[in-house]
Amino acid sequence: MTDASKDAVDAVDAITAQWHAVRPDLDTDPMAVFGRIYRIAKANGDAMEETYGRYGISRGEFDVVATLRRSGAPYTLSPRQLSATLMLTTGGMTGRLDKLEKAGLLCRKPDPHDRRGLQVTITERGLTLIDEAVTAGLVTQRDALAGLAEDEVETLTGLLRKLLSGMP
Repeated sequence: MTDASKDAVDAVDAITAQWHAVRPDLDTDPMAVFGRIYRIAKANGDAMEETYGRYGISRGEFDVVATLRRSGAPYTLSPRQLSATLMLTTGGMTGRLDKLEKAGLLCRKPDPHDRRGLQVTITERGLTLIDEAVTAGLVTQRDALAGLAEDEVETLTGLLRKLLSGMP
């Protein structure tokens, strides 16, 4: 951490200072950590929404097409597999699939192994779009980390992994 970042005061510092003034008995360290995580997630989420919007998709729609892409060839999953991976209800998934199919980014067809089931497959157009969008998204995220040194990014990644693994 640089000397400048140690001395910097942000909105979370102001909030915790206010709590300390009225409730000096409270340990506001957790508030300082999670307040910043929330603000970082919100700012990054907004930036990613803007980035993916340039490709005509929302973050949620990106997640569907990206899940198909990272599943590997033939880039096909069932709606149930997609719902489970993305933690979406079937109704929420249906709406996204409808929009993405209409945009020509994926197609649904009967599952040859299950007469009642469907398979969702990314189209060539969807494959091209997701490869461009994921690259642009990584640039946006890299830009957000530009104020950190490479070793600081590694340390932060490890600390966040540790924090997440301890969450209920």
